[in-house]
Amino acid sequence: MQPIQLLLSQPSEPIAPCASRFWGNPDLPADMDYPTYMDSEGQPCEYQFICQINLAEVAPYDTQQRLPHKGLLSFFAKIDHYLGDFDNPDFIGSCISNTDDVCVLYFPEVGLPGPHEGFEAMVLVNTDEQPINPAELCIRFSNRPAGPYAEEHALFAHPTHREWETWDHPFEHWQILLQIDSCEGADFQLNFMDCGVLDFLIDPNDLAAADFSKVRGIVLST
Repeated sequence: MQPIQLLLSQPSEPIAPCASRFWGNPDLPADMDYPTYMDSEGQPCEYQFICQINLAEVAPYDTQQRLPHKGLLSFFAKIDHYLGDFDNPDFIGSCISNTDDVCVLYFPEVGLPGPHEGFEAMVLVNTDEQPINPAELCIRFSNRPAGPYAEEHALFAHPTHREWETWDHPFEHWQILLQIDSCEGADFQLNFMDCGVLDFLIDPNDLAAADFSKVRGIVLST
């Protein structure tokens, strides 16, 4: 299975609504609340938005027809700990997580990048009314293998960071939907344990059905 590399860069202008982006703010239906989970104290807490993938943009690289070629796929996870909030006890570890440790949303009605009726950027702000999320980065896609020192962000990545033959039971046949590598920028430092990766895992049957509701996560560090 050929990975699709995600190449990140600084945008020269604001990224179009509903386009692929890393960090920044997710485009969500205006009548939808920002995704949350219940933390260890039973309080609602916002997931960290990681990225959104416009599937029309990735379609030319998905030569094996693994994803729908229309829609918006948005990835959230409990990763505040890996962004420097070390006192936060709610985070994905080195065992396959529960389904509520990540949140993957699929909006099939979204077409090409640009304004879509009923969708708007959902901006989280702090007490000073400043955006909480790191500044948005552009995503380009490539079928070329990543270089030896390149960041390993990829759809359908090979499990090269897994130190055992298969995933634990009952997930032996699951595959990596998206891999996010440790990386840093002007306003963030993302470090999964010791320069490891976060893998979003999916059952191939769910992938074939475009059902992203049961995705799980795991952090691997070699």
